Amino acid sequence: MSSDAGELLGIEPIELRFPFELNKQISCALQLTNKTEKQVAFKVKTTSPKKYCVRPNNGIVAPRSTADVVVTMQAQREAPPDMQCKDKFLVQSAILPNEDIPKEVTGDMFTKQSGNVVDEVKLKVVYVTPHPRNEGFEDGSPGSLSYQEPFALISKLMEEKNSAVELNNKLRQELDLLRRDISRQRGGFSLVLVLVVAIMGILLGLLMKR
Repeated sequence: MSSDAGELLGIEPIELRFPFELNKQISCALQLTNKTEKQVAFKVKTTSPKKYCVRPNNGIVAPRSTADVVVTMQAQREAPPDMQCKDKFLVQSAILPNEDIPKEVTGDMFTKQSGNVVDEVKLKVVYVTPHPRNEGFEDGSPGSLSYQEPFALISKLMEEKNSAVELNNKLRQELDLLRRDISRQRGGFSLVLVLVVAIMGILLGLLMKR
């Protein structure tokens, strides 16, 4: 939506959208942009002051600068019918008459009787349904698939490596026994020894590449 909602302050967004959830505080950010070459004071009001916390609820925006306002809705125990909200916000703004920045923003600054240039913008509140979370989660929590999959893969690779090392040790032991038998006999097993050693080497090479 356009941020040109007011003549003095640009307001973004011009609709406060809260992803409504029961028993949970929810915040929405506003950005106020001073479109003038003067100091502009602002004040944020709401029709439900006990329901919302606005920080800061007033202040001064320097020329061609921005100010951020956070609106926090208190945790709600019940959802409104059809998720329709009738709450409203009012952003008042006024050009300060001189370059001196006052110590505090007062209500008198926003009255027409003050002689200040005053602007007012009304904001609607809209409740939206939050996006459903996947059962596998996607926030990196311990219960998420995205969290578990790498560890499962690492565990599997470690098991395969341990199996390969164990098999390698067994093959080495059998090879040592075979060498001892052949060295005792010193007979016509030289060809058999060469073939066995070659086969063992091939198997070891295949296992270590896994």
